[in-house]
Amino acid sequence: MSLSIYDTTVPVFTRMLTNLLVFLDKAEADAAARKYSTDVLVDARLAPDMIPFRGQVMIATDHVKGCVSRLAGQPVPSWPDEEKTFDELRARVQKALDLLATITPEALSGGETRDVTLKMRTGEVTMNGLDYVNQRALPNFYFHITTAYAILRHNGVPLGKSDFIG
Repeated sequence: MSLSIYDTTVPVFTRMLTNLLVFLDKAEADAAARKYSTDVLVDARLAPDMIPFRGQVMIATDHVKGCVSRLAGQPVPSWPDEEKTFDELRARVQKALDLLATITPEALSGGETRDVTLKMRTGEVTMNGLDYVNQRALPNFYFHITTAYAILRHNGVPLGKSDFIG
């Protein structure tokens, strides 16, 4: 039995975004215990030329809304990237979870063969939905979730593999 495009995306996104909320909660608790501001973590990065933590969260949620919307043949919602606090980042993650809760298997039916066109720096790229999920959406989503996790760990937040896996 093969998994549907819904099974390949929505439960995975939901689980990992829920885990991201745990990362935020643990980071906030760590900041309180060690008496520092979470503002430090919002702008933290692993290297000077990397996107900061807040950007990792924004991009991860962008991949979620982009993926399910494209697979459903719907316009991708526009969310301004204005989050600057943990509460605002938490709200953004919750907004993505709320969007996922509205997506049904029927909404994504046929999404694996639907053409998805992405606007890249080098021009437009079109691929079928399954290739889009496997080659673009999921790898990018995991990259940004993993980087968000790594930024927090690098800054001493006591996260472990079980927090990442859920």
